[in-house]
Amino acid sequence: MYEFKLPDMTCGHCVAAITKLVATVDAEAKPLFDREAKVLRVESEKGRDVFVAALTEEGYPPAV
Repeated sequence: MYEFKLPDMTCGHCVAAITKLVATVDAEAKPLFDREAKVLRVESEKGRDVFVAALTEEGYPPAV
């Protein structure tokens, strides 16, 4: 499971956009959100770097 701190994830619209993005990267992935902490956890067989690149491109770059 991968964990991403997403400082730009602020609302339900963000969660919906990220959920769609995760499904695009890996249809089998299971995203879990903690919106208050601005954290996304993803269970996936795909590599972490694929998600980092997709999130960054979508406007939600993970904090280092």
